[in-house]
Amino acid sequence: MKSRSNKGLTVDGLSFSYGAKQALDDVSFTIAPGQFCALLGPNGAGKSTLFGLLTRLFTAPQGRIEIGGHDLQKTPLLALGRMGVVFQQTTLDLDLTILQNLQYFSALHGLSRRDAAPRIEAALARMDLTQRAQEKCRTLNGGHRRRTEIARALLHQPDFLLLDEPTVGLDAATRSALTQHVHRLCAETGLTVLWATHLTDEVAPTDQVILLHQGKILRKGTAHELRAGQPLKDWFLDMTRQDA
Repeated sequence: MKSRSNKGLTVDGLSFSYGAKQALDDVSFTIAPGQFCALLGPNGAGKSTLFGLLTRLFTAPQGRIEIGGHDLQKTPLLALGRMGVVFQQTTLDLDLTILQNLQYFSALHGLSRRDAAPRIEAALARMDLTQRAQEKCRTLNGGHRRRTEIARALLHQPDFLLLDEPTVGLDAATRSALTQHVHRLCAETGLTVLWATHLTDEVAPTDQVILLHQGKILRKGTAHELRAGQPLKDWFLDMTRQDA
């Protein structure tokens, strides 16, 4: 995968309501290129609403989202074209092999077979899936399905990877391996990552953290700075209890 030089992600003054329920309230943050940023928050914090807005599943009446230097409202195709997404629920075709899923996705992005082949080969190798390429996705365990979805999300060489609670239902060892894979992608390729989770053991001390609770950002900074000597789990519980 090529090295990147992009403008990361900027969210400015984003608010959204479901009727009378305020889901997000004046949310603003910036993620620099090459950063792994954990969007940390308990269930119901507004993480999925934010991801819905970032992927344009719905639009906010106010606020601005800029992806790789492209305004999502003004130039949505350019902005979304710089993004790869791994949703919480699997979107693989389970009756196709890993290779077939990646080939199909490449075709949807308009890649020729000639152009797609080396990208698929590289993505499979990076996610340690080369030996499983001919296996049907239905036979894979949860961890290998997630690796397949990440490999697929990177085929069009996005600058920004969005992952919505990608480790739900996975055991601790598999979760650890998956987070390590994605951290390496940031370090080796300059990929910008926003990783939504409520599990503090998925966050490294040097990761950027956005603490979202009840639709508001409570804190921003590195995990090491924010926890101020506490275990991150204890800090997280303390912060989200105080406004509960």
